[in-house]
Amino acid sequence: MPDDQQQRDVVTLADQDAGRSERRQPAADDGGNGKKPGFIRRHPLAIIVGLVVIALLAVAGYIYWQRNIHPYESTDDAFIDTRQFPIAPKVSGYVTEVAVGDNQHVKTGDLLFRIDPRDYQTALEQAQAQIASAQAAITGYDAQIAAQRAQIDQARAEVSQAEAAVGFAKEDAARYRDLQSRGAGTVQQAQQSTANLQEQQAKLTSANAAVIAAERQVGALQAQRSSAEADLVRAKAQLDQAKLNLSYTTVTAAQPGRVVQLSGAVGQFAQAGQSLAIFVPDDIWVTANFKETQITDMRPGQPVDIRIDAYPDQKVTGHVDSVQPGSGTAFSLLPAQNATGNYVKVVQRIPVKIVVDQWPDGVSIGPGMSVVPRVTVR
Repeated sequence: MPDDQQQRDVVTLADQDAGRSERRQPAADDGGNGKKPGFIRRHPLAIIVGLVVIALLAVAGYIYWQRNIHPYESTDDAFIDTRQFPIAPKVSGYVTEVAVGDNQHVKTGDLLFRIDPRDYQTALEQAQAQIASAQAAITGYDAQIAAQRAQIDQARAEVSQAEAAVGFAKEDAARYRDLQSRGAGTVQQAQQSTANLQEQQAKLTSANAAVIAAERQVGALQAQRSSAEADLVRAKAQLDQAKLNLSYTTVTAAQPGRVVQLSGAVGQFAQAGQSLAIFVPDDIWVTANFKETQITDMRPGQPVDIRIDAYPDQKVTGHVDSVQPGSGTAFSLLPAQNATGNYVKVVQRIPVKIVVDQWPDGVSIGPGMSVVPRVTVR
């Protein structure tokens, strides 16, 4: 029994020694196979330099792409534009008819408004009456001038007759003076012949005066006739104006487009020039405000792709029509004054007109709507 006990003690001690050896072995193994520090920890400066180089290469590549490869210029500062204008009658009066509705499309010559034409019809008839009166006056003066010319002819005939009588009286008076000087005639006969000569001379003077008076009367009648002709010309001008005013009572569309902001109503008294609606022509385009650094290679005729914010699925194409020679602020009512001490340089915007090849059908497009054009500049 003691021997067995001793054997068990020896086995127990051996097991304990083996356990301590196993616990010490992993520690020795860990010391022999420990991990080294990573590459980033061992070379941090190289990593930083590499990242900087990569970033610089990316920036340089982007700049090269923008300047030499990138073929487009785009902006979101672009809008649909047109030359809209107010619709206003040229004559005043009460509105008797409104032939259009809000946002209605019209064609050239379509009726928009009608002004009460009665006053202008009356003015037209008055002008026609003035023309008839002036023409009648001219006809009357022509008749008077013709009659006066007949009187002139008669007066000239009387002058000729008086001249003949004066000639005969002169000869008769000379004959009686000769007879008296020779004692063959009486003093009374000589005096009578002299008196007859003086009488005939007076008649000749009167006949000449009648001719002059008749000619002057013809001149006065011709002046009155000229005045009547001027009245006729004025009456015809008034007639033309009356016709125009009467035509102005009908307001029609001058070109195809849409009527918006309709304010005219039947029964409203419209003054001449008063806006009754706004007309938006069908001729619309895109005004894109590009940065001045974007128009370096931009030229008329270059193709443009356009995206309409309201209809992003619609594909619209066009071309550059023109580039404004100056920034938008330079043509404003109060242009910027840059001659100041605290000047800060700001990139200016240059308006570019873009004409659309074909607007999409079935959609409402008008001025002020936002678009995004992309111009192919290379």
